[in-house]
Amino acid sequence: MTAIKHALQRDIFTPNDERLLSIVNVCKAGKKKKNCFLCATVTTERPVQVRVVKVKKSDKGDFYKRQMAWELRDLAEVDAKDASKENPEFDLHFEKVYRWVASSTAEKNSFISCIWKLNQRYLRKKVEFVNVSSQLLEELPKAEESVPSGESQSVAGGDEDALDDYQELNAREEQDIEGMMEVCEYAISNAEAFAEKLSKELQVLDGANIHSIMASEKQVNILMQLLDEALSEVDTIEGKMSSYEEMLQSVKEQMDQISQSNRLIQISNNNNGKLLDEIQFLVNYMDLSKGHIRALQEGDLSSSKGIEACINASEALLQCMNVPLRPGHEKLMSVKQQQHLFTELRDTFSRRLTNHLNNVFVHQGHDQSSVLSQHMAELTLPKHSPLHRDLLHYAKLMEWLKNTQREKYEGLSRTYVDYMTRLYEREIKDFFEVAKIKMAGTAKEGKGNKFGLHGSSGKLTGSTSSLNKLAVQSSSSRRSQSSSLLDMGNMSASDLDVADRTKFDKIFEQVLSELEPLCLAEQDFISKFFKLQQHPTLAQGEVEESDGGVPSRQPPPGEYRHVISSTEKDMVRLMMNKVFQSIETELNSLITLGDKIDTFHSLYMLVKMSHHVWTAENVDPASYLSTTLGNVLVTVKRNFDKCISGQIRQMEEVKISKKSKVGILPFVTGFEEFAELAETIFRNAERRGDLDKAYVKLIRAVFMNVEKVANESQKTPRDVVMMENFHHIFSTLSHLKISCLETERREAKHKYTDHLQSYVINSLGQPLEKLNHFFEGVEARVAQGVREDEVSYQLAFNKQELRKVIKEYPGKEVKKGLDNLYKKVDKHLCEEESLLQVVWHSMQDEFIRQYKHFEGLIGRCYPGSGITMEFTIGDMLEYFSSIAQSH
Repeated sequence: MTAIKHALQRDIFTPNDERLLSIVNVCKAGKKKKNCFLCATVTTERPVQVRVVKVKKSDKGDFYKRQMAWELRDLAEVDAKDASKENPEFDLHFEKVYRWVASSTAEKNSFISCIWKLNQRYLRKKVEFVNVSSQLLEELPKAEESVPSGESQSVAGGDEDALDDYQELNAREEQDIEGMMEVCEYAISNAEAFAEKLSKELQVLDGANIHSIMASEKQVNILMQLLDEALSEVDTIEGKMSSYEEMLQSVKEQMDQISQSNRLIQISNNNNGKLLDEIQFLVNYMDLSKGHIRALQEGDLSSSKGIEACINASEALLQCMNVPLRPGHEKLMSVKQQQHLFTELRDTFSRRLTNHLNNVFVHQGHDQSSVLSQHMAELTLPKHSPLHRDLLHYAKLMEWLKNTQREKYEGLSRTYVDYMTRLYEREIKDFFEVAKIKMAGTAKEGKGNKFGLHGSSGKLTGSTSSLNKLAVQSSSSRRSQSSSLLDMGNMSASDLDVADRTKFDKIFEQVLSELEPLCLAEQDFISKFFKLQQHPTLAQGEVEESDGGVPSRQPPPGEYRHVISSTEKDMVRLMMNKVFQSIETELNSLITLGDKIDTFHSLYMLVKMSHHVWTAENVDPASYLSTTLGNVLVTVKRNFDKCISGQIRQMEEVKISKKSKVGILPFVTGFEEFAELAETIFRNAERRGDLDKAYVKLIRAVFMNVEKVANESQKTPRDVVMMENFHHIFSTLSHLKISCLETERREAKHKYTDHLQSYVINSLGQPLEKLNHFFEGVEARVAQGVREDEVSYQLAFNKQELRKVIKEYPGKEVKKGLDNLYKKVDKHLCEEESLLQVVWHSMQDEFIRQYKHFEGLIGRCYPGSGITMEFTIGDMLEYFSSIAQSH
């Protein structure tokens, strides 16, 4: 280590005017050992700077390099870790804590000792030393006490010699030396004489000190005598204090006994107070009055006063039974007796209450049965509000029973459900029988309607054969004036259909209007009487989407479970499903009957059912009524979809007569009447979207099947079938103003216009056939490049040929041809649409257009020839007008 110290001093510190005082070989704590040296140094120039320098061996060679340096004044704390055991670890607290492990404890102690000395001398004890052995820090003070000032710094070993060379003088020493040197002017020039004089003066001072000590011996003896007297006085006082202490000891024992007695009295008082509080607590909260006991044992459960007394007594009993007893109360005999009394009273009263309510349920069920006969003639359901009003007086007692005797509460709920199920089943069955009889009455009244628009006995939605008969009869009635009586019969039959449907609508509305308050009142009663939540929410997955877009709620199983569901919401739903288990079945049966009578009843049922579902959901979305009507609405929507599909299927199966003209197809008029009926029914309805979807399906089917029939028609031209039927469709849609069919309305108009123009062109053809062929040849020559004014020089198209052709078409012949054309068009067209004049006017316009075209060609190709047609436009107008008037 000495060699390293000298090498470091030579290579690193001497070039920097520093002196190395101490060195320790260290490595960082907790890491792989990378050794380095911590050096304590001072500068050789004043003011002296004290530093701790980290020196590390270079990786490229054997020389050392200076890595880091800290000023000693920045050192806040030195922690040696353990003062009692040898531990090479220590910490230096600069701006952060540096943790080191020395190669040996001796090196660590030597380094810390050097730091302590530098701190004592230069920093005036600024650095704090922690966990450093006191022996290590006491070595230097002891040495300073045994050595005169100026030499105390030279006893600590080899490193301390360097410190002595640079020991500073304090201010007073500097002043004394300067004063002495001023007195002895030769002190600098003759140092030996100055030293000899100082030696003589020192001897004189030593002698004076010895004489002073000898002179003070007498005073020392006097002081010692005074000290002896003081000691004797102290002994006397100590004796008196001992006697006083013995006396106080006896008093202390007596006071302790009094304090103990007072403490026991206080404890006794506290215990008595607590005991009194416990007794008052038990008396106040576990004492049931005799009146309450009498009410529980003998109270009248049939009178309002008796019920009120029983309610108060049951609440008091429940409060006494639910008193939170404190630890130890249950071991008291009086408490056990009271609890036994409360249990007996609870069992007795719950048994009395259960028996009484069972009797009430049974009697009310039998009493209501006698009322059924009064409602048979009318389509009404018996009201149960008196029963509900009487039973609601027991609601608080039911809540008490629910909290105290759950089994009896559940038994009562089952009893109520069983009796009310049988009662409601009879009432609802009879109610629906009356409704079915009334509906069947409407069907019998309209049974004679052989040519009605709809229904199962030859209506639009009936069989295919009935539809075909209707089509044949409708077309034949349009051809013959003799069938006016049949038309009148159809009109009255249609009126009967409307009356029947209106009556059915009223019956169905009456059924729903009677069921709705009945279900809501019963659910409200069950919730209040059995103290259950009134607004349960739908569980996830309970709502489904049906094919028709109707929300379908799947109810729980109809069989009432004896094990009550975990939630009160489920219990309400289960009880309602059991009580009204026949409603959904009866409603579906009624709907099936109405659909059999007339499939168009599904429109009325869809509107009414949707309205009632919407109303029920606004009141309570998860009520039994909302759920049940939602399920039935799915059935109604399916019937409505079947109705639409049936009409589409019948359109596809329509067959036309090959011997008679087609006219307006039956499903076209059927769609018109369906739309008029639907618009009346669905006015301001909630489910308008379903009708709009049905409209689109029907109109597309109408379009497709009109084209199909037109293509298959042999008697009537295709353009006539298309023109007449699409004109009728366009008129219907324009009249009804159905917004969702605006596109189809425009399409119908376009098809009607196109086929009208096509029929006019095809029917008119070339009324002046030879003239047409002649001018077609002229146009061909012009197209080949012949100038128009040179066409008359062509041999086949000269003026003589033109005059010859024109002479073949005098006005009389033209009028005759137009008359034949009018008869042909009249034969093609039907009378219902009244399109004959429209077509005739279009043909007139087309004929005039051709006439003007021919005149134009004559003017351009035969200029100045004076050639004109045998008839004029005025003649043509007169021909068309006279022909129309003659027919």
